[in-house]
Amino acid sequence: MNKVISILIVDDEASVRESLYSWFLEDGYLVECAENAKRALEILENRSFDIVLADIKMPGMDGLEMQRRIKSLNKDSVIIIMTAFASVDTAVRALKDGAYDYITKPFDPDDLSHLIRNATKQISLQTENKVLKDKITNLENVEDIIGNSAAIKKVLKEVESVAQSNSSVIITGESGTGKELIARAIHSNSARKYFPMVSVHCGALTETLLESELFGHEKGAFTGAMYNRKGRFEMADGGTIFLDEIATISTKMQIELLRVLESKKFMRVGGNKEISSDFRVICATNRDLKKMVDNGTFREDLYYRLNVVNIVVPPLRERTEDISLLVDYFIRKYCTSMSRDIISIDTAALKRLEEFEFPGNVRELENMIERAIVIGNGKEIHLKDLPLGKEISGSSVESLDDLENKHVLQILTKYGWNITRAAKALKVDRVTLYNKIKKHNLKQPSK
Repeated sequence: MNKVISILIVDDEASVRESLYSWFLEDGYLVECAENAKRALEILENRSFDIVLADIKMPGMDGLEMQRRIKSLNKDSVIIIMTAFASVDTAVRALKDGAYDYITKPFDPDDLSHLIRNATKQISLQTENKVLKDKITNLENVEDIIGNSAAIKKVLKEVESVAQSNSSVIITGESGTGKELIARAIHSNSARKYFPMVSVHCGALTETLLESELFGHEKGAFTGAMYNRKGRFEMADGGTIFLDEIATISTKMQIELLRVLESKKFMRVGGNKEISSDFRVICATNRDLKKMVDNGTFREDLYYRLNVVNIVVPPLRERTEDISLLVDYFIRKYCTSMSRDIISIDTAALKRLEEFEFPGNVRELENMIERAIVIGNGKEIHLKDLPLGKEISGSSVESLDDLENKHVLQILTKYGWNITRAAKALKVDRVTLYNKIKKHNLKQPSK
């Protein structure tokens, strides 16, 4: 770290500048000196320094005024003040104005070196924090919501509008429309984005398991509870909890959920200590909750607590102009994950996709494209490669793993288990093919 840290020394005494210059240069730092604050600011106009080590009392502009000017340009600047014992009160004022620390003259070289090392650690932490924040910000666009249709633009406008609030949101839409993706877009564009978004698929859990999942449990709370476990509400502190398929929860869980939403407090299963958590709740469902309220299967008070904002995600048949963009996105996604050259889709196949109803929406389209890439060998996806809902929607559907298993085995058999030729035919490298053979536990027939 020392070799990349730069230090600007600002002091009107030549002997101090020369001594510090020698010490820091010997320690491997990049060092430059200025004889007064005016000269230091001129240097800082042309380049930045990690640390500014400045005397308080100098002719003309003093160290405090120089610090204020530097901080106005870069509030993260690390400034260390040098002062005599008689001016410690002035140094304390400098700390209040944002100085990192101060050291009194005459100073011990070891004390000064220790102070600089501590300052470099802070610089390192600031840099890591900035990199982490940049990564998180970039993650907002990793899985962009694909589409230019009026329908999807309306949803994006609603996402932008609601993201900065803490209001509860219900996202409704048919299965496969991308409701969780919308929830993630809301979270990642909100002030909570540096805290976790915790997802719970309510429909996949029994009432007992869902209670433990949401609230956590204490050791010994039930058979098999061998240790304390945090619940999802506790994990979502500062962030967002996403409750998928909210319409499936029992009446008892509806009551429990309402209480937690109102108080932001709960107890773990088997516990007696109340836990507080600051979370935002986003729900999703493909059912009509208002009808459920009307027929008495969903609590009205919970409905209004959750349904502050309602975002309706359109089905794919209402945004057909987005299909070509989605197809291109999925082709690139799966060709990359399968180490394949990027392929295209022919006009007839794309036209047929744009005419298809897609009962499974975007999820079904993605499934079709992945399947076509798995079973296809050419540079294009053709109409014959697309099931168009027949295999996917039917009861005798084969999984993509099954399709891949059969296709890889077929090619290996065709080329007599010659790995090089089979990999070339599949348009993958040898390592990928070996991984597929291992994944599907394929065995070469004994001769």
